[in-house]
Amino acid sequence: MDSSFVVAPPPPLRIEWRRAWRAMRALLADPDRTELAFEAISAVSARDFERLFQRFVADREGRRLFTERPSLLDALRDRARLRALPDGSFGRAYLAFMDEAQLSADGLVDADRISEQELGVVRIDPDRTWFSERLRDMHDLWHVLSGYGRDEAGEAANLAFSYGQMPFRGIALILIAVAFLEPHANRVTWPRYLYRAWRRGRRAAPLTLARYEELLLRPLDEVRALLGIAPVSAVHPAGVIVAWRRSRVPHAVMATGS
Repeated sequence: MDSSFVVAPPPPLRIEWRRAWRAMRALLADPDRTELAFEAISAVSARDFERLFQRFVADREGRRLFTERPSLLDALRDRARLRALPDGSFGRAYLAFMDEAQLSADGLVDADRISEQELGVVRIDPDRTWFSERLRDMHDLWHVLSGYGRDEAGEAANLAFSYGQMPFRGIALILIAVAFLEPHANRVTWPRYLYRAWRRGRRAAPLTLARYEELLLRPLDEVRALLGIAPVSAVHPAGVIVAWRRSRVPHAVMATGS
């Protein structure tokens, strides 16, 4: 690394397993409370986050992004610009995903803020704050890239996919619970499905290094290929599982174009 490139030393790294466990149990009882996922992950993943941050700033492309500090949130908030993109583009697919779920980019910001208040987080390091917020804003983009939906099975699969990219202990804790309290009726098929989602994320290019602000303009299939994300049909031959644990009506839908 360039000796002139300086990153602030890490803050104290706390691990709070009891808090993570409480947040995880509450999240499983009410999966719509996204802030509990942030709390469970943040409570025990400080060291994992620091390792990922150090790898990011040690990488040439990561260092360029870190120096330039683009705002991914601003790019995702600009719905008019996204709507003006061509059909089939990554940006239009993201906007369709958000519109269908009646979500906005600020939804994750609000959940993150609530989680920080619960944890008593005081942000004193702008370097890690920028990186943490960028990771947060990638979440729904990874839903679009992976093809996993907003149903409970889709959220679990996207979490497994994300764990392949970001091996945070908090994510692992949630996945272990989800593997047993699954929305899918088949207790053999479901863990295998999550494993394949994890392996798919693991084998992809480092998604934290991607310049999403530019990739949003490009065709979705092209972006998936560029980032090394295997097609759904190759990873899940039986289709993508769409299921809600509370309704117990799982079914599979074969995704197209991915």
